[in-house]
Amino acid sequence: MKRGKNYRNAAEKVEPMKQYDLPTAMKLVKEGAASKFDESVELAARLGVDPRHSDQQMRGTISLPHGTGKKVRVLVFAKGEKVTEAEAAGADYVGGEEYVKKIQEGWTDVDAIISTPDMMREVGKLGRILGPRGLMPNPKSGTVTFDVAKAVNEVKAGRIQYRTDKTGNIHVPVGRVSFSEDQLTENARIVLGELLRAKPPAAKGTFWRSVTVSSTMGPGVRLDIQGELLQIK
Repeated sequence: MKRGKNYRNAAEKVEPMKQYDLPTAMKLVKEGAASKFDESVELAARLGVDPRHSDQQMRGTISLPHGTGKKVRVLVFAKGEKVTEAEAAGADYVGGEEYVKKIQEGWTDVDAIISTPDMMREVGKLGRILGPRGLMPNPKSGTVTFDVAKAVNEVKAGRIQYRTDKTGNIHVPVGRVSFSEDQLTENARIVLGELLRAKPPAAKGTFWRSVTVSSTMGPGVRLDIQGELLQIK
């Protein structure tokens, strides 16, 4: 694939096989972002797990201290007084069966979905639609709860979800290029620490295969993951 001039210029500053410490990597990511929009910064981890086995699947949530810099659109499935509670907390959409029908008709214009436990019978009908998009509410991720105000506030403040794809990779946003290098570094270290704690006991061999950070339109910068783990510990 032919790359643009800005990408090529940014890539020239990154040594292909070199592994960088996080602050240096984030500096390179920021310098390499030349788009007119505020590019997202993402961390990609290739892990030594086999998600085909249930005991090696990884999923959970992480609260980033500096958020993601993205406006998060939240849908809450609720009824009764919980509707008012969700609306007061800042949920963008709140409802019940009408949103089940809307999603069944193809609408998924949200970034996170929260549900009260008593609505999961209806929400469960949407598993095949929401599951592949990472939007299905789950008690383990804190998105199935009666405390909808707390859940909405946490998601809006920068709580992200992660899960391994079918090849054992995890991709998560850690901010925007407008963030400072320190903010990006701190967010990324929180992610690495959580992935380390979530390592499945059944995973054998090398757990950290590779970790890179990049902006939306920029080249990937490889991390010295062993050096970063010393910072985390």
